[in-house]
Amino acid sequence: MPEMTTVPVAEAKTETTPRFFNREMSWLAFNERVLEEALDTTKPPLERLKFLCIFSNNLDEFFMIRVAGLKQQMGASILELSPDGLSAKEQLKRISERVHELIASHGRCLREEVWPLLAGNGVVIHAYRSVTQETRASVDEFFRTEVLPVLTPLAVDPGHPFPHLLNLGLNMGFLLTSRDRDGEDLFAVVQVPSVLPRLLPLRGLGAGYNYLLLEDAIAQHADDLFPGYRVTASFPFRLTRDADLEIAEDEADDLLESVEQSLRHRNQGDAVRLEVSPDAPQELIDSLITDLQIHPKDVFRIDGALNLGDMMTLFNLDMAQLKDPPFTPRGLGREKGESIFHRIRVGDILLHHPYDSFDTVLSLVSEAATDPRVLAIKQTLYRTSGDSPVVRALIRAAEEGKQVTAIVELKARFDEKANIQWAKALEEAGVHVVYGLLGLKTHAKVCLVVRREDTGIRRYVHFGTGNYNPRTARIYTDLGFMTCRPDLGADATELFNLLTGYSKFDRWRKLLVAPQNMRARLLALIERETEHAKAGRGGRIVAKMNSLADEKIIDALYRASQAGVAIDLIVRGICCMRPAVAGLSDNVRVTSIVGRFLEHSRVFHFANGGDDEVYIGSADWMTRNLDRRVEILVPIEDPVLRDRLVVEVLGTCLADNVQARELQPEGAWVRRLPQAGAMTVNAQRLLLSSERPVAPPGAGQKPVVLGPGQASGDDQAGDQNQPVRLRGRRRRASVSYPVTGDIEVPAEPDI
Repeated sequence: MPEMTTVPVAEAKTETTPRFFNREMSWLAFNERVLEEALDTTKPPLERLKFLCIFSNNLDEFFMIRVAGLKQQMGASILELSPDGLSAKEQLKRISERVHELIASHGRCLREEVWPLLAGNGVVIHAYRSVTQETRASVDEFFRTEVLPVLTPLAVDPGHPFPHLLNLGLNMGFLLTSRDRDGEDLFAVVQVPSVLPRLLPLRGLGAGYNYLLLEDAIAQHADDLFPGYRVTASFPFRLTRDADLEIAEDEADDLLESVEQSLRHRNQGDAVRLEVSPDAPQELIDSLITDLQIHPKDVFRIDGALNLGDMMTLFNLDMAQLKDPPFTPRGLGREKGESIFHRIRVGDILLHHPYDSFDTVLSLVSEAATDPRVLAIKQTLYRTSGDSPVVRALIRAAEEGKQVTAIVELKARFDEKANIQWAKALEEAGVHVVYGLLGLKTHAKVCLVVRREDTGIRRYVHFGTGNYNPRTARIYTDLGFMTCRPDLGADATELFNLLTGYSKFDRWRKLLVAPQNMRARLLALIERETEHAKAGRGGRIVAKMNSLADEKIIDALYRASQAGVAIDLIVRGICCMRPAVAGLSDNVRVTSIVGRFLEHSRVFHFANGGDDEVYIGSADWMTRNLDRRVEILVPIEDPVLRDRLVVEVLGTCLADNVQARELQPEGAWVRRLPQAGAMTVNAQRLLLSSERPVAPPGAGQKPVVLGPGQASGDDQAGDQNQPVRLRGRRRRASVSYPVTGDIEVPAEPDI
């Protein structure tokens, strides 16, 4: 570790080097990394379209929540500055400037690259005027019989006030001229109905998939909507509203009813963004700005399809050649007829999704539902799928007469409606449904099964980093841990007692539980590494999470870095910590991986002078997770599983030199590139390879860890399609990681 001058954290915040990056700009930098995946010309066209859709959907939520919150601050004259010293007004200005730049790049990619590529492969979105007369006739007939009866033209004049527009709803604006009122200009709005398909299939145009946008069909039939008027201009537009629910839990007699009422007001929030097509007349935009009471800088001209998320339906087309190769998740390898309970008793199970099948988790709940020895099932539900097999299993268990408890988080943002429906269905089946603790979201992922066996009562537990959702389990990287260890079973029982009844239990055997002991324990673990480094025993922290924004945690990491602790942070999204600043964070490296799968697992490794501690769980290092949510982290104490996490998950991510970006001291993210002659490592592709990336060694087997400059056997350096075998190791000494060496900075534009 190089020598350095230690600078107290309190003195490190200066005009030129603030201690923190701005949270909102850091999030935009993440979305820029998503956009970069769409710009990658080596990706198949439908994969590129997928990333363009994800980018757009991400922006929707960002404006509905984060931008709306800043506007509320400014409207309420709240003068509090962000941790990096910016007012709400200054942040909004920076956000507007950056988003305008990003959507320009997004539009060019869609218009000039992705649409032409898809068209060249038989997936074409046509303009009405470009199709044959015969095809137009079929569109005309469809419009008159299926579309026109659903539409409602809305006049805007002194006798007709401006209509209320739905949040994120697509609309058409029309400028009309009256034929009998001296050519007076009039304005009208038609809401594009979401009950109709956005992409209208066209027939008679040859092979492939041919579509027309619904809004194009509406625009071309304006005469049917406004007979007696001449349409001089038409354009699509879309409004984004403040959609953050405010629920006064302490005043609500019935939380479920309160959330239902709040959902009905989601479309009533203040306007925060207006998206329009590039050809929209400025005078009409000015009129919308006035009617919607929106700032001109909150108007975004979108040179491409508005509400691009609707185009995700194209990803379901049966065109495998336009997508990434399919894969089959690995099964647990159980013997025929072997119960999941027997398999857990054999030894703890670690699952790495989507590489390991989520069916193993589903089997725990489904087998428990019908097993006559199972007495009780307790489960947290934050987000789940629309046809949730987990919920169906819980309902069946209740019908079988078992004691079933579900902690349903009604306030899971944008899943409130689905969770209300599941809560009602579960209650009707006889499940004990609880909505958690007052003022806290229950974000922990845990399932507890209580089973009577020949030796007595045994508790089986699943802890996860992601939701009990089999659909997202195929596109999110997450971890699951299944065990019947008595201490963890007892902790899980106490956790559910805390969530469902009156309990002040706070003496956890193994779990770190927020908001009770997690923050204090994490700070103590960081401080312990700091003391190890000061005593010359080294110090090592590797942490993988979605976001890092908590100031106290960041300051503790700064102090650890100054003491000589080597810190690697793998942060998918927001990172407010500034790495590699002389005297402040010399020993901190921050990596982000954005790829085929959404990196969602949370893993925390503390070397502890050779006696490694590794935790997984539901919590990011954000203030909301540590103080305002019920979260858990669970220690992985089996040495083989622990080392698998260190090598397969953390080590592979740190070795990535294809999808990984590194955060620079000034805030830029640059791709990590392989050194000359070194093999390329794509972490997600490696973990998908036919060979398992980690093979726990048996007794006497010498463990091997490959770095990016090493090859094993017939692996070919420089060929990213060749699998790399990373072998786990079973030992008590601290586990080392691959080292990437110097990074060549690619030429990239400044999420």
